[in-house]
Amino acid sequence: MWPGRDRCAIVGIGATEFSRDAGRSELRLAIEASVAALTDAGIDPAAVDGIVRCDMDAVSHVALAEALGVRNLTYWGVTGPGGAAPCAQVAHAVAAVVSGEATTVLCPRSIAWASAGGLGSAMGRGAGGGAGGRGSYEELFVPYGLLAPASTYAAVARRHMHAFGTTREQLGAIALACRARANANPAAQMHERPLDLDTYLAGRPISTPLGLFDCCLVSDGACAVVVTSAERAADCAQPAVSITAVAQGSGPGIQGGMLSSVLVRDDPLTWPCRWVGEELWRRAGLGPAEVDVAQIYDCFTPTVLIQLEDYGFCAKGEGGPFAASGAIGFDGSLPINTAGGNLSEAYIHGMNHVVEGVRQLRGESTSPVPGAEVCLVTSGPPPATSAMVLTRAA
Repeated sequence: MWPGRDRCAIVGIGATEFSRDAGRSELRLAIEASVAALTDAGIDPAAVDGIVRCDMDAVSHVALAEALGVRNLTYWGVTGPGGAAPCAQVAHAVAAVVSGEATTVLCPRSIAWASAGGLGSAMGRGAGGGAGGRGSYEELFVPYGLLAPASTYAAVARRHMHAFGTTREQLGAIALACRARANANPAAQMHERPLDLDTYLAGRPISTPLGLFDCCLVSDGACAVVVTSAERAADCAQPAVSITAVAQGSGPGIQGGMLSSVLVRDDPLTWPCRWVGEELWRRAGLGPAEVDVAQIYDCFTPTVLIQLEDYGFCAKGEGGPFAASGAIGFDGSLPINTAGGNLSEAYIHGMNHVVEGVRQLRGESTSPVPGAEVCLVTSGPPPATSAMVLTRAA
């Protein structure tokens, strides 16, 4: 048995409002989300002794620790890249607690990309590298027209369509499922903006075959979670949500780079989540059939499509029909992204998925799945990824 199984729990969650102009710095947003998470847990911010951050977060661990009044930071870590980080941040927190490096670990993610103009039209502006090098490998793909993340995911979508007959309507089923849950969530950026299939299909083209509604939002905001031992969790203010298993992985044939290099793997339609899923299910002692609800990383609709297949919810090539069947809707066999996800709640690089997973198992979601006891949370797939299984603590 995996030695970390159910030995740690998420005991606090926090989030700011999500918007296109927060009017506050990333540090300010991180402080607000972190204080909210610690207050939720009933833990004094001074007691935090570990911080794990995303490699693309502009807020350093020392800046956040100073702002929170941490007495002694005994553990800090950085993981990523980007959207691959949130579940890996929790994995690092579990490792720190189990090993005795820390007792109370904060995992924040703060973003102010909307007010700063987004990620930029060209791949690699800022932390990612891009044309000119900085070790990203993305510059090697720029001459072929892969200028932004949407270009890479569009190539994946087109390949899936060619190989398996996937349709835009099937991708649309993913966008509509996320939007419906956002419409029930007052905190979601798309709360009051319903979406139907005709509107989806008429959306402005971004990178063929992807349109406007296949793409994640651009957001300002922050989320944070607090991880501690299962024993200490019993004394916290909120019901603990057990971290039954967490896993990271790259799979074989690793390609250097942050994103576009996934296209030159031997099979561009099988991602690291296949190998992470195999390890995750082994560690959890559970399988896909036992998952009641899932928060699946959804920077673009094809990202969900590939993960449905690689995590074992359907066979390779059947992600489109599975999504279109209603299986991922609220009344389906696998309700996904019950706060709206990256596509319709906010793009906080997937840390909002972790927060929503906890809310589901506490019964606090705006779209509570009746009787949900097992929640899968995934992070951004390429070039390596992470995922975890959360369960309702006994």
